[in-house]
Amino acid sequence: MKSPEQRVVFAGVDGRTTTDLPEWYQAVTEDPDPVSFAEAIRQLPRAATTPVAYHNPHTDEWVETNRFSAVVEPTRLQTRDDEAASDPLFNVPTDSYAIINPTDVYAPLEDVLEATTYDERPLGEVAFGEIRQYRGGGEVHMDVMFDGLAVELPGEREPITMGLTSGYDYFGGHAVYVEGFARDTHCANSIRALTDRKTVKHIGDVGDFREWWETILEQLELVVNDLHAFIIDAQDITVDITNVPFDLVEFYDLLGFPAYLARRAAEDARAESDDPFEIDMWALHSGATYALTHFFSGKEGTALDGYVRIANDILFNPDATLETVTHTFEQRAQEVTTAEGQTGLEQQSALAQLERVSSDVREKAHRFESREQQLRDRFEALVD
Repeated sequence: MKSPEQRVVFAGVDGRTTTDLPEWYQAVTEDPDPVSFAEAIRQLPRAATTPVAYHNPHTDEWVETNRFSAVVEPTRLQTRDDEAASDPLFNVPTDSYAIINPTDVYAPLEDVLEATTYDERPLGEVAFGEIRQYRGGGEVHMDVMFDGLAVELPGEREPITMGLTSGYDYFGGHAVYVEGFARDTHCANSIRALTDRKTVKHIGDVGDFREWWETILEQLELVVNDLHAFIIDAQDITVDITNVPFDLVEFYDLLGFPAYLARRAAEDARAESDDPFEIDMWALHSGATYALTHFFSGKEGTALDGYVRIANDILFNPDATLETVTHTFEQRAQEVTTAEGQTGLEQQSALAQLERVSSDVREKAHRFESREQQLRDRFEALVD
């Protein structure tokens, strides 16, 4: 991802907790001196509204309007223009826009983390992560993880640490959002969108965030056991690259990854597999998250979210993944048909190979479908 303008690492919910960063996280972060979550939140730029006016070129007058307001960073207005490090103006929305400042959203999370325990420890004592700022602090994204809330996989492999990813902006592009998140400590890959994304728009009465956070944390605890089961099952479904009409880079390309990400994903999937020619769906998913975490060149937002959905389908919906690969391959095969409109023998053989592989996956995919539905049912029960 594009480097943020500012990155702050935190450990512990506030100054009353003594929390150290996990060793694996210290090894991958550039900030050796974290602050508390509460302090990091209160360092973020705030927003306020101020009246705006438009220029009447006929009278050379400025006319104020109450239909719009300027969303600004108030402390920057106190600095002369030639001294300001950042532009104080974020946005000029309509009067229906409701400002949601960082403490409005995340101060309730601080309270919930103190009140919520896991393995007899308050989550506030084991919380850590980072906050990233873009566009002068008007766009913010963060990862909040919990040391010890983890998926333990068989063998000596490092655990997968669970958490949340959240963010907002003052430009009208991002509502306040949060969703389940995990970090694979084995390779520092980020696994995003583990729960349904919850959002609060900057419109009207935004309500109380405390209950919002409580529900989200309950969802996250449900995901821990299910994620473990998904991974174990995904390791049982393999794709024999020697029996399909494409190589590993093309597999990711057929799913919709751009060439530079497809290449990186394939390299990691091979490296993580015992057999570089017969690769299971967990390794294929890991390759995708590796490429997105370490090499995605775009911004956090819509484009990244789309690739995350592709990656997650490899793990949570392998049948749909193979359907996508097959459909894209068929489309490309049609583009190279003969002048008589007949698909060449090579393409016909390739499609038959794909159908056999897809059929093998479908026989095992029902476990994923039933587990995913059970998980969604439990999520809905929490919200109702």
